[in-house]
Amino acid sequence: MFSSETQSSFQGEADAFSRVRFIMVHPSHPGNVGAAARAIKTMGFHDLCLVAPRFPDVLDLPEAQSLASGATDVLAAVSIFPTLAQALAPVTLAFALTARARMLGPPSCDIREAALATRNHLQSGMGPVAIVLGTERSGLTNDDIALCQRVCHIPANPEYSSLNVAQALQLAAWELRYALASAAGLPLLPTTEGHPEAGALPAPNEKVQALMAHWEQAVIEVGFLDPQHPKKLMPRMRHMFGRNGLSQDEVDMMRGLCTAMIKTAAKARR
Repeated sequence: MFSSETQSSFQGEADAFSRVRFIMVHPSHPGNVGAAARAIKTMGFHDLCLVAPRFPDVLDLPEAQSLASGATDVLAAVSIFPTLAQALAPVTLAFALTARARMLGPPSCDIREAALATRNHLQSGMGPVAIVLGTERSGLTNDDIALCQRVCHIPANPEYSSLNVAQALQLAAWELRYALASAAGLPLLPTTEGHPEAGALPAPNEKVQALMAHWEQAVIEVGFLDPQHPKKLMPRMRHMFGRNGLSQDEVDMMRGLCTAMIKTAAKARR
């Protein structure tokens, strides 16, 4: 069972993520629409909108379905609008994602700054936030950008800053997830959500000491250690193994190596 605090964090995350909208303006390639659906689902978002797509039936086209992969539910829920203004109707903070610097228009920021601004905006109880991306060939027009509150850039190689629209959307979704998940105290790394396997647990001291005795026998058998003149070889090896905090599986693996070394040495002598 989750604690009430954890449940509250999950609910807060779901609420924040449900208030982020990704808008693709005039998408022309069905595959990019499918890839965009997959990109946002992997980051926990679900609200994808299209503005006047090239193909009215884009959501049903094989390329879109194929590249959506396991995100066909997001694809099926896509909203299509005739104009960007309609897609932005409920939005209170919109970021126009573009690679080009603009002489006129809203103030600019990078995508990480946009993610932090999104987090603060949603935490303040404001309305939905949108990330707006333009068509694959020419991006957003000045009129599109004028409908947004901020211009947003993804830092890239200045000599070649062109990103595929689905790739750009994936990067934006990742930055937003990182900002929202960090604020909610949610894990950023994958977890087994349970007990680790027994073999991954730290090996008890008796097993480590048995390994060291076996290891000493093995290095003597292969001629690496002279028992008449051991010097400090074994103490150093004990320190080395001790620093690594061996797991039970690792001890068993090293014991197997010791056995193989002793058998090989015996065959060589015969």
